[in-house]
Amino acid sequence: MQAVNQIVRKMPVWAVYLLGALPAPWFLYLALTGGLGVEPIEALEHKLGELALQLLIVGLAVTPLRQYLGLNLMKFRRAIGVLAFSYVALHLLVWLVLDVQQPSQIWADILKRPYITVGMAGFILLLPLALTSNNLSVRRLGPRWRKLHKLVYPAILLGGIHYVMLAKGFQLEPLLYLAAIIGLLILRLPISGLMSRGRQADSA
Repeated sequence: MQAVNQIVRKMPVWAVYLLGALPAPWFLYLALTGGLGVEPIEALEHKLGELALQLLIVGLAVTPLRQYLGLNLMKFRRAIGVLAFSYVALHLLVWLVLDVQQPSQIWADILKRPYITVGMAGFILLLPLALTSNNLSVRRLGPRWRKLHKLVYPAILLGGIHYVMLAKGFQLEPLLYLAAIIGLLILRLPISGLMSRGRQADSA
């Protein structure tokens, strides 16, 4: 794992931003050229939302990967979080501008459709995290910054629930996403951290 970590240390953070941003114009191109099927707007929403959830899961996995496998991706965690929020915002923007289109219908949909209510709640929790994902906020907020950014835990859980509720009929994929989120959250419980430190001490 040390060899992998050495390669990771040499990789610039801007490369993660660049690679993470590439799917957005590609999905848009597919939507405009018929590559997303007969319902391109719905498919574009799905693609953006799914990628946002994937990035949130990757960001949530950074700490457990370091604790349990020794893989250190901490330098990329902020970039992954910013990219995840960007795709959440694009997912929401496509729904607002291309899907709903009528401003008067937006609030009605949020109230009447539970999966939209849950999704909006998750977005609202992510919003202050995105606004404070910069060095100035870290310095100004001090210890409160870490406490504030723990909002990502309920936010990503709401995202997983949103995906499950959105699925039509029984679909295994959304359930697997939700299971991965719950599993990663369990690994962050204090007892899991104590067990991890205990194993590290035994192997030292």
